[in-house]
Amino acid sequence: MYRFLLSRQWVILTLVALALIPTMIDLGFWQLHRHERRVALNNVIAESLAAEPVPVESLTSPGAQVKDADLYRRVTAQGRFDTAHEVVVRRRTNADDEVGYHVLTPFVLSDGKVLLVNRGWVPSDGLSQTAFPKIPAPPQGEITVTGRLMQDQTTAQSGIKNVQGLPDRQIMLINSEQEAERLGKQVLGGYIEMTAPEPKGDTPELIPAPDHDSIGNHMAYAVQWWLFSAGVPVGWVILARREARDRAQAATKKQQEETAPAPV
Repeated sequence: MYRFLLSRQWVILTLVALALIPTMIDLGFWQLHRHERRVALNNVIAESLAAEPVPVESLTSPGAQVKDADLYRRVTAQGRFDTAHEVVVRRRTNADDEVGYHVLTPFVLSDGKVLLVNRGWVPSDGLSQTAFPKIPAPPQGEITVTGRLMQDQTTAQSGIKNVQGLPDRQIMLINSEQEAERLGKQVLGGYIEMTAPEPKGDTPELIPAPDHDSIGNHMAYAVQWWLFSAGVPVGWVILARREARDRAQAATKKQQEETAPAPV
């Protein structure tokens, strides 16, 4: 009755079904791991934002990489802004998805080391790609800044290509190693998103705190893939039984036609 399962068509269909099941199970676990990573990151962000600020040099140093556990940790530093070596980071958006720049200003500490400070977002105001935007000056003299500690941006993490041959004083990624080469100074690993002091005018717009409440749809996608994997064998059985039934009905009909009396 089920000899048709040995046909070329059904052998191929069975092999495809057998290949789909583990693939869908793996995709489900991939989405589960993404869910777990998002939950873990949200916990890190929440704990970091709730913690009291600490001196930035207690968490990073020249050439160091910011640890995942210290991501978004609030830090403080005392020194002065070096606007002569200020650059802008291209193709960055604000909360309203308007395209502009992030302002990256070196902050020279009392010991001569440099902390990279992302002072916030400024609009492009229809400027050409080669023009340098108008940027309000930061506070002058010796001050204390507070901000969220961030890891160096890389092409792999950000998905942004580090384009070469950019206009003067423009970059694509905030990377302490690259800035150390450009400045010729000791630059602390990572950078901070400044939260204080707040700008006196409308710009630069301070970068808002990250969303650490949303967990996305990864768990729902994981369950979905597992349901798909469970549906494959169920669908295969349904198709096989339907094929067997159709073949049985066709055989019965043929037999009836062969045994029917010839018309007079």
